Amino acid sequence: MQPNELREAAARVRLLVLDVDGVLTDGRLFISSTGEEFKVFHVRDGSGIVAALRAGVTVAIISGRDSAAVNRRAAELGIRHVRQGVAEKGRELEALLRDLGLTAAQTACVGDDTPDLPMLEMAGLAVAVADAHPALKAAAHWITGSPGGHGAVREVCDLLLSAAAT
Repeated sequence: MQPNELREAAARVRLLVLDVDGVLTDGRLFISSTGEEFKVFHVRDGSGIVAALRAGVTVAIISGRDSAAVNRRAAELGIRHVRQGVAEKGRELEALLRDLGLTAAQTACVGDDTPDLPMLEMAGLAVAVADAHPALKAAAHWITGSPGGHGAVREVCDLLLSAAAT
C-alpha cells in the first residue's frame, strides 16, 4: 500500500481490533507452578489505546487464549469489546462488525501469527507487528517498526490519529 493509500485507509478506521499475545505482549507466556498466568503490557500501547478511544475509535480485543489479565487490562483502558478463547477469529470479527454496525473497510486489525490471518485478510487496514510471522507480513498493508509488546500498538494508534487529523 502506498503512503497516500495507507493514510486514506487509516482515516476510514472506526474499529481497531487487537490480538493479545505477540501484539499487546511480546508473546511470551509466564505461568507459575500453580497455573497463574502473567502478562506484560507496554504502557505506551495503553496510552495510544486511550487516545484512540477518546478520538472516537472503538477498540476491541480478539484473542485465542483466555486470560484474566487481559480482562483487567482492557477494563483499565476502557476497552469494552473483549472476546477471548476464540478459535475462528475471522468469524468472530464478522460477528463484531454486525454487532457494531460497521464494515470491514472501517476496521484496522493488528496481528502477529497465522491465527490472526483471517482478520487481516478482511480488514480495510491490515497491520502486522515487526516480528510477525512471514505470512502475516505478506498479508499486511503496513508493518510496524516495533515488535509486539514493545510499542507496536502505539504506532498503529498514532497512525490512526494522524490520519483522522488530516
